[in-house]
Amino acid sequence: MGWSWNFSFLPYGPKWRNHRRVFHQYFNQHAIEPYKPIQLRESRAFLRRLLDKPEEFGDHICLAFTATIMDVTYGIKVADKEDKYVTIAEAAIESASRAGVPGAYLVDFFPILKHVPTWFPGAGFKRKAEAWRRLSDEFINGPFEAVKTTLREHGSDTQPSIASALLRNLPERDSEEAEELARNVTALAYAGGADTSANVIRVFFLAMVSYPEAQKKAQAELDSVIGNSRLPDFSDQKDLPYVNALIKETLRWQPVTPLAIPHSATADDVYEGYFIPKGSIILGNSWSMLRDPIAYPEPEEFKPERFLKDGELNPAVRDPDTAAFGYGRRICPGRHFSSSLLYALISSTLAVYEIGPPLDERGEPVLVTPEMTSGLLS
Repeated sequence: MGWSWNFSFLPYGPKWRNHRRVFHQYFNQHAIEPYKPIQLRESRAFLRRLLDKPEEFGDHICLAFTATIMDVTYGIKVADKEDKYVTIAEAAIESASRAGVPGAYLVDFFPILKHVPTWFPGAGFKRKAEAWRRLSDEFINGPFEAVKTTLREHGSDTQPSIASALLRNLPERDSEEAEELARNVTALAYAGGADTSANVIRVFFLAMVSYPEAQKKAQAELDSVIGNSRLPDFSDQKDLPYVNALIKETLRWQPVTPLAIPHSATADDVYEGYFIPKGSIILGNSWSMLRDPIAYPEPEEFKPERFLKDGELNPAVRDPDTAAFGYGRRICPGRHFSSSLLYALISSTLAVYEIGPPLDERGEPVLVTPEMTSGLLS
């Protein structure tokens, strides 16, 4: 598959800790502040694309996230969906999602099959894996090598980015290892920005079509707090409790990683009487947690109000972030960046547009039926 660079899948140890430390350095809650102007700029560009071609909203969503993370991570400007970095990201992440479903291929149950030759009947999974490995190599190396080339040719005139900062600060000793770490960390940021977060915005559009009353309440709050002379920015977020609740409900209602990232038990353990042997694969059932009727009454309904009390966010209600972004050491290290970009896109879209279902040839609304895909990402 070629995704060994993704430190989400590394075993816990020094190498994993080094990767996590560097990623956290550039994506912690305070480090993301300089990225927010880029997030707002790409949110505005997203609005313009929606105006020009609303029927292509799915492509616009993907482009908004890819353009933002490419600028922050590599200093590369992405202009349209035909950009090679957009197409590479879509193809590579789709392959990882398909391969990441436990039991999707027979080799998952019979690992010995990995030794059969590619031409052997039933070994189609090996041919797919080879093609996906090439995609992964292009995904991790393409933009990183572009930054290296720009640094060599232009030096201090290179566009500021995480990749250029890491390359400029490579140590004299162990520089190859440090460069590999920089390559891996930037690629994971690239991947994270182009998949899970983009799917959350797709869920948001589905929710607005399916629950127009929630959309109207959020728009009324935006009109009351901001008016119609400007677009929302991050300074407004604290004054928009319903919009914040709507974002939380979007994360809860249709989790985009319903089984999270598989974990492995590093030692024998016992949980509520169940013996868990070392090496067991453990899946966190985010779907079940976020659809728990005790924590979230009527869980199948999209109800932002569940997170509010007396017009403010209610801390007594379990925050979907506790499950939506993973668990423990493997919790998504880019969650702060993702959350701020979700706010920028959702608040801006609600301030400008009314989201509704498509119309048929008679001009009548078409019933939208949710159809979630199967995979590591839903």
